Amino acid sequence: MKSFSALVVAAMAASASAFAPTATKSTSTALKAEERLWNSMVDKTQRSKAVPYLPRPINLDGTLPGDQGFDPFYLSSIPKNFAGFIQPPSWEETKGIPTLYWMREAEAKHGRMAMLAVVGWIVADSIRLPFSQFSFDAIPNSYNAHNILVEQGTMVVFLHALGLVEVCNGAALVQVSKGESDREAADFGFDGGYLKGKTEAQIFKLKTQEINNGRLAMLAFGGIATQTALGHPDFPYF
Repeated sequence: MKSFSALVVAAMAASASAFAPTATKSTSTALKAEERLWNSMVDKTQRSKAVPYLPRPINLDGTLPGDQGFDPFYLSSIPKNFAGFIQPPSWEETKGIPTLYWMREAEAKHGRMAMLAVVGWIVADSIRLPFSQFSFDAIPNSYNAHNILVEQGTMVVFLHALGLVEVCNGAALVQVSKGESDREAADFGFDGGYLKGKTEAQIFKLKTQEINNGRLAMLAFGGIATQTALGHPDFPYF
């Protein structure tokens, strides 16, 4: 009987330990740390332009081309140095690449690729180069083009060409991370002289148009690929 009573007392003591204040204290400390990080990620005095019921992301103040304030997950506000993605940590101390710069670079690159891809997909489904390996008999549609061109070996040429572009892009980002270049995100200085003589307001408008068209192209490319995969391989893919 005594041993049974001892077991009951031990069980009650173990249950009570679950309510000890130590866990509450550590949880409270973690919450305070998260709150401090949150305070640095948002501007609580302003509402997001795109999502008015949320506070404005700290980095999205409307001064950049294409900035509509849409970042409901506050990814642009995450404090991180992205230089480690393009250079080893053993290198000398660098200025670094902040989150917003990295994301602007990525969005512009994907938008430009998508604009080319949408046009390329539609054109390739309409006309072909006068070579047998690119004929409609060899490649029925753009959806199957990738796998067929890989088997032909043609994609190796594209791989090397795109690899060269990526190396050049990486070199530019390394210069930025070291503080050797004040290059704007996604600016390769390649405009064919189109921006020459234009005002800052006109240049800002053109850059905004490029970003918006790139975003639309990314959606369009996803839609075309999906419709084709669902059994609508011919233009207009309905």
